[in-house]
Amino acid sequence: MSTPYPFTAVVGQSDLRLALLLNAVSPAVGGVLVRGEKGTAKSTAVRALSALLPQVDVVSGCRFSCAPTAPDPACPDGPHEAGPGGVRPARMVELPVGASEDRLVGALDIERALAEGVKAFEPGLLADAHRGILYVDEVNLLHDHLIDLLLDAAAMGASYVEREGVSVRHAARFLLVGTMNPEEGELRPQLLDRFGLTVEVAASREPSQRVEVVRRRLAYEDDPAGFATRWAGDEHEVRARVVAARALLPKVSLGDTALLQIAATCAGFEVDGMRADIVMARTATALAAWAGRTDVRKEDVRQAALLALPHRRRRNPFDAPGLDEDMLDRILDEFPDEEPEPEPEPDPEGPGDSGPDDGPGDGGPDGGPGGTPPQGAGPQDPGAPAETPEAPEAPESGEAPAEAPEAPQPSAQEAAGPEQAAVRAAEPFRTKMLSVPGLGEGASGRRSRARTAHGRTTGAQRPRGHLTKLHLTATIRAAAPHQKARGRDGRGLVIRKDDLRQATREGREGNLVLFVVDASGSMAARQRMSAVKGAVLSLLLDAYQRRDKVGLITFRGATAELALPPTSSVDAAAARLEQLPTGGRTPLAAGLLKAHEVLRIERLRDPSRRPLLVVVTDGRATSAGNAGGRTDSSPRELAGHSARLLQAGGVASVVVDCESGPVRLGLAGVLARDLGGPAVTLDGLRADSLAGLVKNVRTAVTSTASPQSSSNSNRRAA
Repeated sequence: MSTPYPFTAVVGQSDLRLALLLNAVSPAVGGVLVRGEKGTAKSTAVRALSALLPQVDVVSGCRFSCAPTAPDPACPDGPHEAGPGGVRPARMVELPVGASEDRLVGALDIERALAEGVKAFEPGLLADAHRGILYVDEVNLLHDHLIDLLLDAAAMGASYVEREGVSVRHAARFLLVGTMNPEEGELRPQLLDRFGLTVEVAASREPSQRVEVVRRRLAYEDDPAGFATRWAGDEHEVRARVVAARALLPKVSLGDTALLQIAATCAGFEVDGMRADIVMARTATALAAWAGRTDVRKEDVRQAALLALPHRRRRNPFDAPGLDEDMLDRILDEFPDEEPEPEPEPDPEGPGDSGPDDGPGDGGPDGGPGGTPPQGAGPQDPGAPAETPEAPEAPESGEAPAEAPEAPQPSAQEAAGPEQAAVRAAEPFRTKMLSVPGLGEGASGRRSRARTAHGRTTGAQRPRGHLTKLHLTATIRAAAPHQKARGRDGRGLVIRKDDLRQATREGREGNLVLFVVDASGSMAARQRMSAVKGAVLSLLLDAYQRRDKVGLITFRGATAELALPPTSSVDAAAARLEQLPTGGRTPLAAGLLKAHEVLRIERLRDPSRRPLLVVVTDGRATSAGNAGGRTDSSPRELAGHSARLLQAGGVASVVVDCESGPVRLGLAGVLARDLGGPAVTLDGLRADSLAGLVKNVRTAVTSTASPQSSSNSNRRAA
């Protein structure tokens, strides 16, 4: 629709609207990351923000939005003379997740540069977003090479395009706003830290507020222009308030007490680096200006901490962002304001402590402007950490033999056996490198070798379509034999389009890492299961760092269950793993067949992403489970048949051997041989162990390997 949804018509979401407006008042705050479930008006609010931003003075005809009073001396369209210039609305530029590098930074026409000596440059989205908003929906799904370019531009305030000795540079200072659903995966820590503020949004559970959301949305879809007209007055008031706050901002005083409160807060919450202190200072100043004051108070520092610190306290991708507000209050109470707070100046908007939440954006139940929207029955704190119930500890017990089920317990499945409560995972550790053999062509990542657009140059070929990465040496070799026939009479080469060669490059790809975890009674000893969970958690952390998709299959009793379909949300897999109970018999074949089914479906959905199967088990098979079909075969024979089925399908596999104790059967080594991959012990999985580095998952093992020599085969496969 051509008419955007009005910002002031968004129901609730006070923290989201406040964070966006603070960035409108002070772009130096550094942008906003909006985290939340789908359907919570994240994108609607962000897209509506651009209408509230003041207009921008630009040099007439400049494609890079240079300011007339201080034009960029290195502007590709320059040099510009100082003058009155023109005025245009502030832009909000949207970066699609699947955008190319050329679309983001701009395209340099290499063909014209070589053949005609002309430096022709077409600006990209970074140039369009200069002095405006760059919005990335689903920013957590953005490809790594685009994230690297965003990080460079955000750090330097400029974009550089360099191709084979031809360089173009232009200013690129923008307000970075991203939205994401945490269920689909987390952001890289480097990009996460670049967002000044973060807010958590969730749909209201109050029926009256949900009714108002539906009423306004339907009214907007029926008549967008008429709906926008009804809210035009409120939009104008907020826009005027943003302009007034911007004018007041240079006059706001950040006293020593406020600076001590900021420093003590960042130190108390053990935030890395100094960026948090700077962002908090800028945010508190913007809050004071938004409230119409020239002094920063304790409530400004408190609100700034709630917006600027939660995403900076994460120590690993499985930590939920959040802030302990009681601890925050204790820290701030140590530094009381030096003098009593003056009475606030009269404000027709009545901003109070919550900023725009009390402003004109809260319409009444009838959908008209100027009222107060229905509030939820209980307070919702998007900045508060998610509550994770502690798993009850299992009673101390020894390891139960797989073939000896314990006394029957009430259960939905008679064959499942007694279920033991979930135990906590051991401390994660850095794992060895596991990768898929061969050369893939999947999504960019950091695990297995692949043909990619970025990486080391390995060769050259004729371009298929538009030339993006020129191989200069191959191009010169192709043109050199034809120089005489082309009538070359000078020092320069005569190069034609047919001579151009595209560079082929090799980098790394992300894989689908599918975990198949044994949760049967043979794994139920408390210390063993804790170690197993710690190992899987470590592999999940490794998958997060290498930009993999992950899936989780568990098997126990008579069934195998897909506990987590393949997803980019590694922390979701960690949460499912933490809640995993154990007990019952061991249907190993059922688990392997379930893996075969999942991988078959995923191959149809994403044929370019290669799978890596990680089976975590002691190798025992005591139940056929729901593997079905062959009643004349033992559970162990069925497991071997299922493993060979996966090997025949070309699935790269590795077995994590969980067997412990003085007497070992070596069944995990047999399973690894049937799967065509190596077996590695829990201790051998550590990167700092003496067993060596597992660099590639073998597709075959030597025929002389035996169950008793599984440790030797591990060393050969490493």
